[in-house]
Amino acid sequence: MTSENVPAALRRLWRVPEPSESSRLGRPATLDVDLVVAAAVEIADRDGLGGVTLPKVAKSLGFTGMSLYRHVGSKEELLALMTDHAVGTPPALDTDDWREGLRGWALAQRAVFRRRPWLTRVPISGPPSGPNQIAWMEAALAIMSRTGLDWAHRVGVLSVIGGYVLQSVRQHSDLAEGRAQGQEQAEAARDHARALVRLVDPERFPETARLFSSALFQAPPPATSAETAADADFSLGLDLILDGVAVRIESSGP
Repeated sequence: MTSENVPAALRRLWRVPEPSESSRLGRPATLDVDLVVAAAVEIADRDGLGGVTLPKVAKSLGFTGMSLYRHVGSKEELLALMTDHAVGTPPALDTDDWREGLRGWALAQRAVFRRRPWLTRVPISGPPSGPNQIAWMEAALAIMSRTGLDWAHRVGVLSVIGGYVLQSVRQHSDLAEGRAQGQEQAEAARDHARALVRLVDPERFPETARLFSSALFQAPPPATSAETAADADFSLGLDLILDGVAVRIESSGP
């Protein structure tokens, strides 16, 4: 496939030169995709995803909003470019032990998302398509290459773990924002929880009522930081997923 057959958005994502660029006689461009993406990511790191607009990105570079459309076709394309740039490349991971390899893959992704929580707010419009995202996919597939899982199950495992990482970081970010609102917000949350316990009818919701009356909910919270609790919760959920993968690998045979 020649570059002419590749959609413009994918050419820009993979930094494939536009067919017309060969006629520029070597003149350097004053604005390119990398500059636009770097500026947009800087804004997102500072102001969150909601702070990123094409006019704001253009202004930060000293250009008009219309000038960006030659390099970025739309806001949706800009988000795809930003995402691929921001996730970076995966670290070297253990491919001999699939469980530790996938654990390392998940923790590495979690570290990226926690450093840039706005990544968890980017709408998912399709499968990974940029070179960095493909590198993360390649790393996970390489880890699972000797598990005996077929392609459908490997993709399924990748999807489940990736989705778990993204959702857990997003939830942690939401809770952190709530805590940042102060003690008044926390007290309101406790009052809400106590009221909910009174509303849960044991005859209608027997298991939920038993849960709310268990030591997990009735005992005072342990004296640990929110970060430590989040790490423990994440590890528990990841172990449950990996336990399920182990069962599937064992049942798939050699």
